Amino acid sequence: MHFLPEKLDEYVVNHSEQEPELLQQLTRETYQKVLQPIMLSGSYQGRVLSMISKLIHPKTILELGTFTGYSTLCLAEGLKSDGEIHTIDINEELVDFQRKYFDKSDYGQQIFQYTGNALDIIPTLNTTFDLVFIDADKPNYSNYFHLIIDKLNSGGIILSDNVLWHGKVIEPLDEKDISTKAVLDYNTLLKTDNRIETVLLPIRDGLTISRKK
Repeated sequence: MHFLPEKLDEYVVNHSEQEPELLQQLTRETYQKVLQPIMLSGSYQGRVLSMISKLIHPKTILELGTFTGYSTLCLAEGLKSDGEIHTIDINEELVDFQRKYFDKSDYGQQIFQYTGNALDIIPTLNTTFDLVFIDADKPNYSNYFHLIIDKLNSGGIILSDNVLWHGKVIEPLDEKDISTKAVLDYNTLLKTDNRIETVLLPIRDGLTISRKK
């Protein structure tokens, strides 16, 4: 989703950091072999995720929604040398695809994969996090938030993707549209929960940065 005019969007991309070759390979293979390749973060947003992670320099990262591992590798670029990233996805068919690229990277031994329902897995993770990236099923965004907020270290960051939801957040709501309603409720939650401070960025399909006080 692009909210800027096409030429201006191209200018932004052309004057931002380019993605590493490994991520270019991952993108090509995703488009060749995996359904719904549009779910990839993409080169520009990937560089945004990488930059944010490098600025935070986290010891521990939690990612909800691995897909083929593109955003995982972008976030891993900012990890401390002894850091870890824990990534959860419900699609077991993608585990080997993810691991192939994780092991090709410099971060393979720092990436831990979990397959299953994140609502069940998150409570079993016996650690706290400096950075959390939420990019899984939209109806559970608020549920994820409630599960992770107490596992987020003070000053920790939650990144939430697709919070503009193709622009549907400003259109009349169809009560049958569960995902849009969930995103609207989630955006309100991030704005009103006094444990965090939040800024919503109009990057691609919307990216919210929330910092725990």
